[in-house]
Amino acid sequence: MFCCSAVLWQSDTSFRDKNIFKQNKPDLAMNKRGQELSTNAIIMIVIGIIVLVVLVLGFTIGWNRLLPFVSSNNVQNIVTACSTACSTGSTFDFCQSPREVKDGVNDKFTDTCYNLAELTDTGETYVGRNYGIERCPAITCTSP
Repeated sequence: MFCCSAVLWQSDTSFRDKNIFKQNKPDLAMNKRGQELSTNAIIMIVIGIIVLVVLVLGFTIGWNRLLPFVSSNNVQNIVTACSTACSTGSTFDFCQSPREVKDGVNDKFTDTCYNLAELTDTGETYVGRNYGIERCPAITCTSP
């Protein structure tokens, strides 16, 4: 019976085709899948290298020199800080704490809330730069 079953197995081609490891498939389907993976991997590696180069340049030469067209504006932060210093009665923060002003138009400079509020109104230094910093009547600053 063993010999007959072996002959039957050899003559039955549908049984042999069910073995998925011995089937002859076109190479196109297998290679296309591998090619897509390879292309995606190459694209991701290139993007990773570009991001890495930008990060290295940004931290070594400075972000201001790398991206000079991106200007930051911190005027609203300074207005809020000066208003908070006035409302809490913090004489040091309003009168003596230096604030670095970057308005995005002029060069950055450092001054106190008192000078920014006083000199804007009199027009001495910051002519035409109405930053919106109000005088604080609750705090009396002495000129240095």
